[in-house]
Amino acid sequence: MLQQIYPSVAHDYSYELNKDFHFAAAHFVPSEDAGKCRQTHGHTYYANVTVAGDELDQSGFLVNFAIIKRLIHDRFDHTLLNDDTESFSDEQPERYPTTEVVARTIAELVQNYLDAIANQPRVLQVFLRETPTSYCVYRPKRKAAAVDER
Repeated sequence: MLQQIYPSVAHDYSYELNKDFHFAAAHFVPSEDAGKCRQTHGHTYYANVTVAGDELDQSGFLVNFAIIKRLIHDRFDHTLLNDDTESFSDEQPERYPTTEVVARTIAELVQNYLDAIANQPRVLQVFLRETPTSYCVYRPKRKAAAVDER
């Protein structure tokens, strides 16, 4: 993979981790507005996941790089994304496997894992390149802090 510069996310966490990886997958977008993308076709997706937090785990990691790759690469590499019915739908436009929805899905899958570990890091951004000239950046909204009512 070529070294890339990604847009950065302003934050006040102590640690920021970025993991690059790629996967090959096919998809189609079942919408009249999708043009040629209505037909099944493939891409080599290049992804960057940005994770941040303040605490390291018992091994000195914010999160192990290999786990991030495994969560996504093992699930989507050499697949037809439309067949992953847990993540995508051919009947709900907000779940069609567009670049935007795939980027959001990557963020959700990684965050679901992070929510289960003790040091609680956060996904700040997913950069997903679908072609040499087209990419999406997805940044999950920060959850509002609970108000301390006394």
